Amino acid sequence: MAIHVKSPAEIELMRESSRIVGDVIKLIGQQIKPGVSTADLDAMAEDYIRSCGGEPAFKGYGSDPRNLFPATLCISIDSEVVHGIPGKRVLKEGEIVSIDVGAKKNGFFGDGAFTFPVGKITEEKQRLMRVTKESLDRAVEQAVDGNRIGDIAHAVQSYVEAEGFSVVRDLVGHAVGRELHEDPQVPNYGKPGKGTVLKEGMTLAIEPMVNAGTFKVLTAADRWTILTQDGKPSAHYEYTVVVRKGKAEVLTIYY
Repeated sequence: MAIHVKSPAEIELMRESSRIVGDVIKLIGQQIKPGVSTADLDAMAEDYIRSCGGEPAFKGYGSDPRNLFPATLCISIDSEVVHGIPGKRVLKEGEIVSIDVGAKKNGFFGDGAFTFPVGKITEEKQRLMRVTKESLDRAVEQAVDGNRIGDIAHAVQSYVEAEGFSVVRDLVGHAVGRELHEDPQVPNYGKPGKGTVLKEGMTLAIEPMVNAGTFKVLTAADRWTILTQDGKPSAHYEYTVVVRKGKAEVLTIYY
């Protein structure tokens, strides 16, 4: 397993691609309301990324040349955990929608995700979103030089499960840099003090995926969209983070 510690110059290039990601999430977040089509949101995101001199990281991604991901954004609604494909579907009042986006510029990637309410949502969905975002913040606090991947994983799992929700296990975060997905993987469950030692300059995409019900998931017929097995809602937040001494640095700034 090759671990890539980034130089200060490389981190500056990642800062730019991550800035684009953060800007897209802010832009799309302002458009989320009942009646908006997911295809329109996707087109807006692609236009913005390209206007910044970047490329959508997800479009054309995949291992099967007959089923490459067709869009700029992953748009996942309610029981869709991640990798939802934008299309004719229109957002409805009361749904929650996760926007996941990656951008490549100057040879480096940024990656991020945020879950938004569509109009007025239930208190349970509000709590799911809050707990998921808080678990990400707690995970980032552990992304410091000398800690281990397990410290990040445990920070997510222990908080989420104490709040009565579950952590998806079939999908994980990852390092990011010249490739969208680099080693090491960053699970959202595990034991503290275990796994790869974190070093200053490592760049990680930390991304809790949290379900209201069971942690078990299944794959839709499109072979991309991941769904909760019990049909209950899921939330997803993601930052691109630089491991630092003392306190991690978040590159994907949304708000």
